Order: sequence, then C-alpha cells, then structure tokens
Amino acid sequence: MSVGTWLTWVLPHRLLSSGARALAYSTNPRVKQWLIDTVVEQFGVDLGEAAQPDASAYPSFNAFFTRSLRPGVRVPDADPRVLVMPADGRISQCGPIDGDRIFQAKGQGFTTAELLGDAEAARAFTDGLFATVYLSPRDYHRVHMPWSGTLRETVHVPGRLFSVGPAAVRTVPRLFARNERLVCHFDTDFGPMAMVMVGALLVSGVETVWSGVEIPAYGDRITRKDWRGRGITLERFAEMARFNYGSTVIVLLPRGVATLASGLRAESAVRLGEGLAHLA
Repeated sequence: MSVGTWLTWVLPHRLLSSGARALAYSTNPRVKQWLIDTVVEQFGVDLGEAAQPDASAYPSFNAFFTRSLRPGVRVPDADPRVLVMPADGRISQCGPIDGDRIFQAKGQGFTTAELLGDAEAARAFTDGLFATVYLSPRDYHRVHMPWSGTLRETVHVPGRLFSVGPAAVRTVPRLFARNERLVCHFDTDFGPMAMVMVGALLVSGVETVWSGVEIPAYGDRITRKDWRGRGITLERFAEMARFNYGSTVIVLLPRGVATLASGLRAESAVRLGEGLAHLA
C-alpha cells in the first residue's frame, strides 16, 4: 500500500472535503485562478473542447471544473440500440456481475447489495453487467444517461471518502461500497438501470439535474427519495448529474439485456457517447 493510500485511512475525510469545497467555490480571483491554472497545467485539460475556452472567465474553480462542452464535441453512437458511455474517463473494471459480486481489482470486490444499500433492489442485477468509469481531474465532469429512463428512486448512502484513484482501487477493500454515494434507479424499456455516483476524497459534491445538490450534506444514515409519478424522464445521452472534482460512476444492467461493447476492458480510455453496450 502506498503512503498516499495509507494516509487516506487516517485522514479526516469529510473535513478535508469540506475544506476543498470552500476553496472550489471561492471567487477570490487569485485563489480560483491559481487552482484552475494548476489543474490545466498538471493534467493537460483541453479547454478547446469547453463552451468557455478562456480559463480566466470562470468565476470559481467549481465553475471551471463542472464546465460544459461545446455543442457537437461529444455525440452519441449512431446505432440506436447502443447504450452510450456516461462520461469521459477510463474504465476501472467492467464485465459480468458474478451472482451478486462486482469485481473491483485483483483480490477485491463487493456485492451489489453493499453498493446499492438495498438487498431487494440488488436482486434485479443478479448475473447482470456492470461498468465502472473513473473520471480523472482532466475530464469533463458531467455524467449523462446511457439509455432513456424514468427516475424511480434515489438512495443517498453515507460512507467514507477514500481516493478512487488506481492505487486505492487496488488496495482498499470494497472501496466503492465504502465511499459516500448517490444511487439513482431508473426504469427503462428493458427493465431497471442503476447509476451510482461515487464520491471520493476532496470531492465536495454531487448534483443532479432534477434536484440540484445531493451531496453534501454528508449523511449519517441511508436516505431514500421516491420520484415515482414525478415524470422525470431523461433521454439517452442527456445530462443527469455532475461531480465536483474527479470521481467514479458505476452503471448496473440486468441479466441478458445487453452485451458490453467489443474491446471494452479495464484501463480502456473512454469518451462520453461512445458505445458502452449493445441491446441483446
């Protein structure tokens, strides 16, 4: 285990993330511009893809980090039977769910019930498919719908805020089932689909297009919101949520409804709108 990963076991996760949030929302010109310039330089952010390419025009670091893209920079796969990639990033892992177990890394895994915070909801994904997409600080940080769906329920599951970088994924047991996360359950024309927005160290928030800020406030108990009958339907490729700073989104699909895109594997670099899976 690296020193950095070891430190995440002992550091005050929420205090650090609250501090990072204060910095991210600061409108102090020197503070926000130093943060923006540092990330652009260190991670090679391509501002040519942004709707606002001028790094100095953003009022805060968070505004820069959750920036929108120019129209046409990302487009959905032309095949109407393809579920599209929900975000820019890199595949952490993907493949079949083994009964109720999701593979994290060599020697590491967790159950669908642990991830979703709900054993009953997890049964719908027994022997299904999963894809875990890691968003690095250089990536576009809005998450979009792989397929059209109607929001049924959200579940805010409290937890830690470990780093979700590759080193932590390899060494922290049940990482994605430990971190604070927002589970979004959708009903689609092929059945249920779950989108899990996983928080991480220094991630100061998760927002959705239907209700705004969901995290923080950080939780101390599982909180459910029933959205049935509200008519919240999002089309394939539509924006659904966003992260403040890098994190991970996990897509769960039921058994037999789709096959993963050919060539998709751990460490694959992916872009929003590319093929994730093809309906069976």
